[in-house]
This record gives sequence, structure tokens and C-alpha cells, in this order.
Amino acid sequence: MRNSWNKVIYKGWAPIYDAIFNAGPFSKARDELFKGIHFKPGDKVLFVGVGTGADIDRLPHEHLEITAIDYSEDMLQKAKDKYRNSKITFLQMDAQQLDFTDGVFDYVVGSLILSVVPNGRKAFGEMVRVCRKDGLVLVFDKFAEPGKNLSIFKKAIRHVIKVLGTDIGVSFEKICETQKTNVRLISDEGVMFGNMYRRILLEKDC
Repeated sequence: MRNSWNKVIYKGWAPIYDAIFNAGPFSKARDELFKGIHFKPGDKVLFVGVGTGADIDRLPHEHLEITAIDYSEDMLQKAKDKYRNSKITFLQMDAQQLDFTDGVFDYVVGSLILSVVPNGRKAFGEMVRVCRKDGLVLVFDKFAEPGKNLSIFKKAIRHVIKVLGTDIGVSFEKICETQKTNVRLISDEGVMFGNMYRRILLEKDC
């Protein structure tokens, strides 16, 4: 996948994204995203790949200092339209090269982004970099099941799915290899379609 193609494909996805990826089982999975996380007023939260803003209403955004980035101007505009009267800062930005200083955010949220960007390892590294020490990195995405090969069916359709703007064969374990000394795993649970879609919570150690 390339950034240039993602811009094209997500221009097409933008008008219908919420009807598919913020409904039914996706909505239920997103409802679980921030469970057990206790935000304090003024906490700084970064949404990496905010898309249409589907997750923002699921946390007390009125009391937080939120920055939301996305590479697709069309997806980002959908989010801006939803929260036009809020204090949320929306920026067009590449998740693989975040234009923020180290350790500036208390929480960094990556929802359905690591399976979309060309280099998920680089994007995850950036998410960890901009999170403060003892801050939390939250990931919601679809990943290949650890220790198992993709099924014949998934192998057959993987390249077709990539054309639609995402990859069903990404390994989170490989993505986070270079960050193992920087983060501590708090929880990793399947939240949709068995263990295909996972909610992963990590704390930054250093």
C-alpha cells in the first residue's frame, strides 16, 4: 500500500465509512475501546488516523485536550464537520512521520490505522515516541493471529483487500518488535470476529 493510493481510496470511503465501520459489530467493538481508562480533565490525547472521528464521542472529549490527525483530507473533513464547535485540533498529517515533539501526549490512540499505513512499524514507533513516560498507547485494529499462518482463504483475498485500503495480514508482534523495551503490555484482547480485531493497551516505560 502507498500513501498516494490511500488518499484516493479513502476519498471514496469517506461518504460511507461510518455506515460500515461505525455500525453493528464495529460500533460494539469501539464502545469497548476506552473501558477501564480514567481520563482526567486536561489530559492530552492524540488520535492517529482519526478518520471520520468515530471514536471521539466514546471518551469525554469536552474535558480533554485532543489533537486528531489523518492523512486523508476527505476523512479528516468528515471529522471536522462532526465537531466543528469543539476545541479539538484537526491536522492533516502522515502517521509515519508525526510532527510533534517527544513525549507530549498522555494518551495516543491508533484505531484501524496500523493495518492501513504503508509501514505500520514506523507508525507505531511514532505513536510511542510522542507518548509521555507512563502514558498509554491504545491500539484497535485487525491483525494476523500470533503464531499462526494466514488461512488459504485470507491469503487468496489479501491482495484484493489491500486495494480497498487495508491489510488483513499484518502482525502486531512484528510491528512492535523494535519498541519492546519502550512499552509494557497491559492488555491484549480480541474484541470482534474472534481474535481478528484486537484491543491492545500499552504503557510507555521510558
